[in-house]
Amino acid sequence: MISWPAPFLPAVPGSGLPVRVYDTSTGTVRPVAPGPTARMYVCGITPYDATHLGHAATYVTFDVLGRALRDAGHQVEYVQNITDVDDPLIERAERDGLHWEHLATAEVALFREDMTDLGIIPPDHYIGVVESIRPIAAAVGEMLDRGVAYRVSTPGAAGDDIYFDLSTEPGFGSVSNWTREQMMAVFADRGGDPERPGKRDALDPLLWRAARDGEPWWENERLGAGRPGWHIECSCIALEFLGMAFDIQGGGSDLIFPHHEMSAAQAVALTGKRPFARTYVHQAMVGLDGEKMSKSKGNLVLVSKLRADGVDPMAIRLALLAQHYRTDWEWTDDCLVRAERRLATWRSALSVNAGPGADATLARVRELLADDLDTPGALAAVDRWAHECLTRGGTDIAAPGIVARMLDALLGVRV
Repeated sequence: MISWPAPFLPAVPGSGLPVRVYDTSTGTVRPVAPGPTARMYVCGITPYDATHLGHAATYVTFDVLGRALRDAGHQVEYVQNITDVDDPLIERAERDGLHWEHLATAEVALFREDMTDLGIIPPDHYIGVVESIRPIAAAVGEMLDRGVAYRVSTPGAAGDDIYFDLSTEPGFGSVSNWTREQMMAVFADRGGDPERPGKRDALDPLLWRAARDGEPWWENERLGAGRPGWHIECSCIALEFLGMAFDIQGGGSDLIFPHHEMSAAQAVALTGKRPFARTYVHQAMVGLDGEKMSKSKGNLVLVSKLRADGVDPMAIRLALLAQHYRTDWEWTDDCLVRAERRLATWRSALSVNAGPGADATLARVRELLADDLDTPGALAAVDRWAHECLTRGGTDIAAPGIVARMLDALLGVRV
C-alpha cells in the first residue's frame, strides 16, 4: 500500500533528550529506551468514513513521538496497518450502494490527503489487510497446529469460524490490567461476539470468519474460504515488519481492550515469546457535544471538511497539540479560534529580522516533549518567546530561523 509524501525535516542545533512516555501496561511514565532504531506500530483506520479529529489527534501524537525520538538520535521504523476489509466497512458500503473495495480506496486516498496536509511523517510500511491475507491465514493455520485455536461450526457459511483459545495464554490481561467484568462490559460494542454459540469462552476472539453470502472472502486450502478477524491482522503485520518486543504499540485508548490485548496475546501464542510490545501508548478520546467523537455515533468533525472550508491545516494541528495526549477533551469552535490566533502570533514573531535568543526555548521544548510528550507546555514555551519577540524585540538574527526550524522539526508546525 502506498502511504503519502514525507515532509522535509529541517536540522535543529543540538539533540533531544531520552523520551519518557506513559506505558498503559505498567501504569507508569517510563523511558522508551530503544536501541539505535525505535520500532513503532500504530493502528490505522478502518476506511469506511473520512478522517475525524479523533483520528487526527492520534496520528499527530505519534508523529510528535517519532519526531522526539529522531531528535534524540534514533532512527524510527514505523508501521501502520489499514483494516481495509471488516464488518463496518462492508456494512457502510452496502448501505451506500458501493462496492466495499471502492469505498475503502476512496477513503484511504482522502486519509492520505489529510495526513499530508497535517504534516504527518508517513509510516515506513503502510500495510492493508487485503495484501496480508496469505501470511494471516498461515498464522491462523499455525495456531490450529499448536492447539491454541479451534473451529466452531457455522451453519449457513462455507466452513467453520476459527477462534483463539484465550485459556492457552496465561498472560492475557497484562496489557489493559482490566478485570473480566470490565472486559465483558465493552466486548460486544468493540467488535466482539460474546454470545456466539460454540465458543469455549465468551471473550475468545475471532481469527478467521468463514465465507458468508454477500461478503468478501479468500480461498484457503487449510482454513476454508473466509477472511481474517480483526485483531489477528495487527499481530501478523507487526510480527512481519517489527518482530517481537518492538518498542511502541500505539493507538487510541479505545483500542486498549480488546484490540491491543488480543493482538498481544495472539502474537505470544504464535511465537512462544513475550512481550509483544515493550511499551503501550494510548491517545485519549476527543469528544463532541458530550460524547466520544466516533464514526459509529456520527458526531464527527472531519479534517477534510475543515480544510475545504479554508482552515489552515497548521491551525488544526495546533488545536490538537494544545491538548495533552493522555487527557480526554472536547472539541469546540473556540479550540480552533485559539489555534488560529496562536499561529498568527507565531508567524508575526518569526517574520522579524532579529529576536530574543532561541537556545533556552529550544532546550525547554525538548525537555517538555521528552517528559511524556507535554505538547501544551511546549506550545506555551514558544508563546513566551513570541511574546517577548513582539513586545521587547531582540538582537539575535539567527533566533527566528532556529525557532521556525524547531517548530517544523519537533512539533510538525510549518510557519
